[in-house]
Amino acid sequence: MIPMRKIQYACGLSLLFLGAVLVQSQSNSPLRLEKTIPLPGVKGRIDHMSFDLAHKRLFVAALGNDTVAVIDTESGKVLKTIGGLAEPQGVLYQPETQHLWIANGQDGTVRIFDARSWRLLRSISLGDDADNIRGDAVTHRVFVGYGSGGIAEFDAAGNKLAEIKLDAHPESFQLEKSGPRLFVNLPRAHKLDVIDRAKSAIVASWKTDEAQGNFPMALDEADHRLFIVCRSPAVLLVLDTQTGAVIAKLPTVADSDDIFYDRARKQLYASGGGGAVDVYQQIDRNHYSRIAQVKTASGARTSLFVPALSLLFVVGRQQGGNPAEIRVFKVSEQ
Repeated sequence: MIPMRKIQYACGLSLLFLGAVLVQSQSNSPLRLEKTIPLPGVKGRIDHMSFDLAHKRLFVAALGNDTVAVIDTESGKVLKTIGGLAEPQGVLYQPETQHLWIANGQDGTVRIFDARSWRLLRSISLGDDADNIRGDAVTHRVFVGYGSGGIAEFDAAGNKLAEIKLDAHPESFQLEKSGPRLFVNLPRAHKLDVIDRAKSAIVASWKTDEAQGNFPMALDEADHRLFIVCRSPAVLLVLDTQTGAVIAKLPTVADSDDIFYDRARKQLYASGGGGAVDVYQQIDRNHYSRIAQVKTASGARTSLFVPALSLLFVVGRQQGGNPAEIRVFKVSEQ
């Protein structure tokens, strides 16, 4: 029989070894959890986010709550809850005007708020399912996907400038900075369309190989690469933006709704409801490797990467007695 003291000693060594392994794995992880910000009272599905860099405020579309939460990310406090919305999905903060745009899925409106007084400035009806929003930092124009197939273009004041018809509901889309193109995912049509913003016209359509459910998208403009995550099967596709050819295909987290390209580190961060953030390293423009899978929470599909702060915000919905929360990850320096 082994003496109890030796058993205790062996168990102690095992715990020390396990602790050392965990510390080492956390220190080697490309994402380090800095803090968790609770979202008390937020129930149901949570959608996309936007960030105010000057004031360190995070805007979170609490779709199931019909609210948008305004969070001070430094103190971890909820500063404001904008209520009376109708399934908010997309949010966009405009730093030049300090306006907050909110796209509502239920009634198809885009509502513009003053992000200082929180006064509603304008409500624009798009008819149905207003969803993702993107802004052009140079022209200050705003693009909103909506309905059974359309993207509306607005000036900074909310005046409609153009409307591009599509043959399916648009999900994530990305704008070129050095060119006029807009790439838009159409999961119900199993393809993506390429739009010339100057002409407000579709100039190409590309299939997503055999994968379906192409929702999130990111763009590496310098290397002419487009990153699309499909849900069925769960794969990351890398496309050539000049030809539409699929360059690479990698496994990824299930039920992904956001992906971001970190230009400084040449990394990708894909968040998914499967309960993880997958981190990929770009070896060169044609080759990529999944270097980590960082655990989050089941259902934590949406995220936001803020390059200026090297922070990744991942939002998780309420589960059981645990409130909804924002997990704040710091991207490790290379």
